[in-house]
Amino acid sequence: MHVPRPAGIAPAETSPEGRPSRAEAEAAVRTLLRWAGDDPGREGLADTPARVARAYGEFFAGYDLDPVEVLARSFEETEGYDEMVVLRDIRVESHCEHHLVPIIGRAHIAYLPAGRVVGISKLARVLEIYAKRLQIQEKLTAQVANCIDEVLRPRGVAVVIEASHQCMATRGVHQPGTTMVTSRMLGAFREDAATRREFLALVTARRAEAVG
Repeated sequence: MHVPRPAGIAPAETSPEGRPSRAEAEAAVRTLLRWAGDDPGREGLADTPARVARAYGEFFAGYDLDPVEVLARSFEETEGYDEMVVLRDIRVESHCEHHLVPIIGRAHIAYLPAGRVVGISKLARVLEIYAKRLQIQEKLTAQVANCIDEVLRPRGVAVVIEASHQCMATRGVHQPGTTMVTSRMLGAFREDAATRREFLALVTARRAEAVG
């Protein structure tokens, strides 16, 4: 089934000036190594610029991927299923756009189908695409929820992300172990308190079982 691209969701977020070459990226890493006070030519660092460039290609692969295409293949043969679909404890790996350090945590995604469902791996894939871009957690949470809402047109979408930010744990205030929680509730999850409570109860159920 063809799904038209909703307004406001671009296929990728690329720089209007175009990307530097791999050689330019590696040269930039060598500059940073010199600025940090080390010698990029020494044995232990000789291959570091190439390694960093490859790692950045993996960390930020989401700029080249399209979340709408991921959700485009949906299924209507659901036997009328219209109850909540919840995917819990999806690992989140992203990078803070302010300091370029990791954001690590987990996400919980739910939606109420309105005649169409998608494979559950697609929900995790949409999260991964947005996470593999420079982010702040608030924006990441909203992007995932908005994309699912605008493409699938369900009766409601809920996204909760719990994550630790290394920009806070390893620098600045140095507060390891802290967790930031963000949520985005749309449709029935925002308007119906009972629906919202059911989702939050499902999200916290495993944690309670682990404690017990």
